[in-house]
Amino acid sequence: MNNKDLDIIKKIAGPVVEKAGLFLLDVEIKHQKIPELWVLVESEHGGVDLDSCSKISNELGIELEALDSFQSRYRLNVSSPGLSRPLSDKRQFAKNKGRTAKVKYSIEDNYYSIEGVIKDVIDDQIIIEKQNGSQLALSFESLVETKIVPKFS
Repeated sequence: MNNKDLDIIKKIAGPVVEKAGLFLLDVEIKHQKIPELWVLVESEHGGVDLDSCSKISNELGIELEALDSFQSRYRLNVSSPGLSRPLSDKRQFAKNKGRTAKVKYSIEDNYYSIEGVIKDVIDDQIIIEKQNGSQLALSFESLVETKIVPKFS
């Protein structure tokens, strides 16, 4: 499988994922003896459950098998991105309001890091509240990487 294949998979997977009430975050191919196709999905509200992943996997598997270009063997995995993966879609920021995040950003070719709570998402900006209570507005364009900091109780 190559980049052209990824584009085809994304085109097919998008509507299948949306039909399940989720959105397509990414598609990856991890090469091994048998390639693994990872379809990462996310929800705007709530989490991603096993039943949704299973339904998407079944339907997407049928669609991919119908294509002549995917006759070789592969493993299909449908999953949420997990906490270790950086946020990459604007919809993920709104979903994570109120959670602590580590944010790397750039301003005029200088790079900075901050940890704080995602207070709000307004148009093309996120508002981060620092530990001292002050707030910083950052445009999505300036974001380099944002990861949610897990809280364990």
